[in-house]
Amino acid sequence: MILNPPVKGERPVHWVGSSKSDLLDFPAHVVSEMGYALGVAQLGGKHPAAKPWKGEGAGVFELVESFEGDAYRAIYTVRFEGFIYVLHAFQKKSPSGIRTAQADIDLVGERLKRAREHFEGNRQPVPKNKAGKHGK
Repeated sequence: MILNPPVKGERPVHWVGSSKSDLLDFPAHVVSEMGYALGVAQLGGKHPAAKPWKGEGAGVFELVESFEGDAYRAIYTVRFEGFIYVLHAFQKKSPSGIRTAQADIDLVGERLKRAREHFEGNRQPVPKNKAGKHGK
């Protein structure tokens, strides 16, 4: 397998909880489409399929993909500078029509907190400015 070096400015993806294995269990077409959309986010863009996830504020997005009558979702955040966190991936099976199940909503909130903790625990401190380049 050949690994390509990261592109300048490419943000790493961190998978929270079971989100990666859950996404990889989706049909290959869905995995491909969502993988492409996450790649766009890694490079600082926003794929047209990425819609704001309501309830968690700015910087949290939902990818929606339909395949053979089933609906698939992946929730990610770009809220933390320099990183993409994939919070949850699931097949939507809401018993109440178009609403997302409360268990999925709660899980996104919990994993967003875990992403914040990871980010804050791994953030590199910004070097303090010195008086000048020549030691003045």
